Amino acid sequence: MKKKSLLSFILFILILFVSNGYACTNFLITKGASTDGSTMISYNADSHVLFGELYFWPAADYPDGTMVDVYEWDTGKFLGKIKQVNHTYTVVGNMNEYQVAIGETTYGGRSELHHQPEATVDYGSLMYLALQRAKTAREAIKVMTDLVAEYGYYSEGESFSISDPNEVWIMEMIGKGEKEKGAVWVARQIPDGYVSGHANQARITTFPFSKKNDWFNQKQTTFHSKDVISFARKKGYFKGKDADFSFSDTYAPVDFGGARFCEIRVWSMFKDVNSNMQQYFDYVKGNITHDEKTGYANNRMPLWIKPDRKISVHDMMNFMRDHLEGTELDMSKDWGAGPFHVPYRWRPLTWEVDSVEYCNERTTATQQTGFTFVAQARSWMPPQIGGIFWFGVDDPANNVYTPMYCGIERVPHAFERGNGSMMDFTMDAAFWVFNMVSNFAYTKYSYIHPEIAKVQQNLENEYIEQTKQIDAQAKDLYSKNKEEAIELVTDYSVKAGEQSFNEWKKLYGYLFTKYMDGNVKEPIKGQQNPKLEQPGYSPEWYKELVKQTGNQFKVIGNMGH
Repeated sequence: MKKKSLLSFILFILILFVSNGYACTNFLITKGASTDGSTMISYNADSHVLFGELYFWPAADYPDGTMVDVYEWDTGKFLGKIKQVNHTYTVVGNMNEYQVAIGETTYGGRSELHHQPEATVDYGSLMYLALQRAKTAREAIKVMTDLVAEYGYYSEGESFSISDPNEVWIMEMIGKGEKEKGAVWVARQIPDGYVSGHANQARITTFPFSKKNDWFNQKQTTFHSKDVISFARKKGYFKGKDADFSFSDTYAPVDFGGARFCEIRVWSMFKDVNSNMQQYFDYVKGNITHDEKTGYANNRMPLWIKPDRKISVHDMMNFMRDHLEGTELDMSKDWGAGPFHVPYRWRPLTWEVDSVEYCNERTTATQQTGFTFVAQARSWMPPQIGGIFWFGVDDPANNVYTPMYCGIERVPHAFERGNGSMMDFTMDAAFWVFNMVSNFAYTKYSYIHPEIAKVQQNLENEYIEQTKQIDAQAKDLYSKNKEEAIELVTDYSVKAGEQSFNEWKKLYGYLFTKYMDGNVKEPIKGQQNPKLEQPGYSPEWYKELVKQTGNQFKVIGNMGH
């Protein structure tokens, strides 16, 4: 195998591994692109072994010399200790009391740059340490990059979404391997009025190179490590002009897996807000063309686009539920969907028949989501009541996003950290109750999912209207008594969480009694037994079954009953 082909093969296998393991999706919306002037980022935290719970760290003060234990987020492995700061901020999930929010997707990239053995910070600790220490998105980027420079970077290549009430940024980072400490990285501010996204494929290509990072100069909209290009030259990854350097094409070139399993999820949102995205459909299906001179992919989607319409917080929730509906790749339409049109396929992501490799689609909505959020920041509101962390657990297509104000002082018990785990089932944990609903839905999807969606959409609309009232009350109260305002939004958030949990327990009971054993039952008032229907399967499915089995099930002669 030629060296270039071998490299492509290795990168392809790596992307398959990432897509099959820690595959997440982020969408980014700027103030000028939203219906109300808020910034928003969304995140599906997807992993088959991630237990969905609502992280919470209250603000705290520490004496000089305090150290922090750092554990790898994915595995719980102890990585070491780092210096603590004197004051940390309240963090609810992936958003802090100053409305700073951070999400991520793993893209992997060049395998020789992964997991510095002596490093003390991984991508998960970077996110949550930055949230405890930063008042703005720019500060968060500085905190994260300072930490990897001082303590090394333990993880693979990562894309981060970082937002505050005024700005939205994408940052991409990859380590320097075993022999050098730290990471190379680029951060770019999404222009106001535009939207972006990333989903396990590095997306920053060329960028303006600056001599220094002037962190608080509002005119500087790109930051990067000083050696982001020189390191690539030293490693032999890049030989062209600085102006032609592409971060993604150098450190994580896109191939079939990166396009078909990853970029297609970004495209799924882009196509819903911009009418010109069909031109990139061939690319996201995995048909990549390359520039003869640089070898870079030359038919890629842009990093950001201008939407044709403004985007609401409910739009963002529904973007996270996409299964490529309305496209030729809609998995609910092919034979693999079964008689009830299930838009999911169980793993592995790729499979073989007669030594030929095939794949399932990897859509935005997926069964292995641990938790999901839309972080909404409003610049016109006081910090602790301005941010709403719309939170859900499990598959976003079958859950509900529940409002958690960013300055709350406690979280609902059903979502609370430590209430259950991946191998510890409890009916008190929202993660398990929501999984019960979604997994039951997968058995008869065309019947059950519409019932879930009706409850889901009604409840989310109810929350969206309620938060408008809570906003007005809390804002007025905040000017008079900050503590009472925070207690108001805390009480509301906890009650909303309890409501979502209780509604889903009730929903499970309703769905199970109605659809168990393949039947459909409706109660009849005044009668003991319900109305019973046994719809079987669709005519199209029966025809295909006969096509596949011939006369195997043919009834011969008269059949008694």
